[in-house]
Amino acid sequence: MTTLLLKKKTFLLQKKGTLVSKLTINQNNSLYYEHVEGKLNTYTYVFVNALTGNTSAWNGVIGKRLKDEGYGYLTYNFRGQINSSFDENINLTSELIVSDLLQLINHLNLKNIILCGLSIGGLYAAIASLEKIDVKGLVLINTLRKTSSRLDWINRAMVNAAKLGGSALIMDMGMPVIASSKFLNKVKSNALIFENYKPLEENDGTLKLMEGSLSTNWSFDWSKINIPTLVMTGHLDKMFRIPEDIQELVKKIKNAITIELPNCGHLIPLEEPEEFSDHIIKFVKNLN
Repeated sequence: MTTLLLKKKTFLLQKKGTLVSKLTINQNNSLYYEHVEGKLNTYTYVFVNALTGNTSAWNGVIGKRLKDEGYGYLTYNFRGQINSSFDENINLTSELIVSDLLQLINHLNLKNIILCGLSIGGLYAAIASLEKIDVKGLVLINTLRKTSSRLDWINRAMVNAAKLGGSALIMDMGMPVIASSKFLNKVKSNALIFENYKPLEENDGTLKLMEGSLSTNWSFDWSKINIPTLVMTGHLDKMFRIPEDIQELVKKIKNAITIELPNCGHLIPLEEPEEFSDHIIKFVKNLN
């Protein structure tokens, strides 16, 4: 049975053990989230999306595996992503996204946190881990990269493509160089459809997130990270993966474990959710 609760300005929906809700920041801004409580004194995984991601990357196979193991998890959407609202007059910068993440964690009073971030979401998670929250571990999924003219070119070209043909064009152009053939075959039926290429409005959330990311500082000091860290890298990511850069950055992290996945690309949780779940569960069990 589904129960509907109204509490202050936050909409709560309790369904099958999952709290589906919105954290109201102010009149025009809110964060959609889904929270599953784990067993007492266990870990809670907090998943941080990629820019074009949403909660569906985590709340299927991965969420079920974690619940079956007794762990809790939180997945949410940034301002600008589906079901979260934002003031069109503000810039959706990295600083704002990290601030929102911290506000949501404090709102739910989460403890024993494992921060897991995909792509740029891993950078947001790393920055947040340095703040006053109870983080026990960090998972970086195809995150590590260095500031370069190449990276800046890719990011700006993706913004331009979004203005021309929206998210569909970005994904269709990028997918062959970031994902496995197995995953391409899985999503092909909904891809490469010309009618899906539609320019994004000036204040579209996806576009504002992408534009905001252009100011992201990828020269993050990884030596500041001293909690156990799992670094996951998909070899089939031909866009962002530069092995020598990753190796250099991993060495700066004081307590890092690396996992190489030759069968995956950039979107490891989507491409191989069972294998991904195995790795993040094993990582946490080893913390004990």
